[in-house]
Amino acid sequence: MKSSLVLAFLLLATGPGFAQEAAVARFSDTTGAMNGEANLVATPAGVLISVAVKGLPAGRWVAFHVHEAGSCDAMAHFDSAGGHFNPAGARHGFLASGGPHAGDMPNQLVGPDGTLRAQVLNAMVSLDGSENAIRGRALMIHAGEDDYTSQPAGNAGIRLACAVIE
Repeated sequence: MKSSLVLAFLLLATGPGFAQEAAVARFSDTTGAMNGEANLVATPAGVLISVAVKGLPAGRWVAFHVHEAGSCDAMAHFDSAGGHFNPAGARHGFLASGGPHAGDMPNQLVGPDGTLRAQVLNAMVSLDGSENAIRGRALMIHAGEDDYTSQPAGNAGIRLACAVIE
């Protein structure tokens, strides 16, 4: 899989002296079926997330966030993942005064085949060992785009795909 090659490259590219941490997150859709994967790598600049998820609304922008709880119960519409990860108590959104919080990430464009393929660097988190660590939390893809201002979650719509970071 291409994401595995990207992960291997990133582990080599971080250079000597940097303790490479990696994680994986397997997405499931609203029926509970597996529909994608993310590979996460700790870098000196934050966590690089390489994601590929299928079965999403083709050609649409969708919100992509880190959520606070590592639970992805499809029968409960992924409400088990809680709200956005926000250890500093910041406001939601890149355009909001006092924002963004650690779970905020840019909207992503789903391809014409309904597959989201992206790489996102989240500079506000780490994988392990700090208050802003995200291992054991969830990645979430919403049906709509984040407006980057509405509180507490950017008016991003229903939750379409969820993955626990392992």
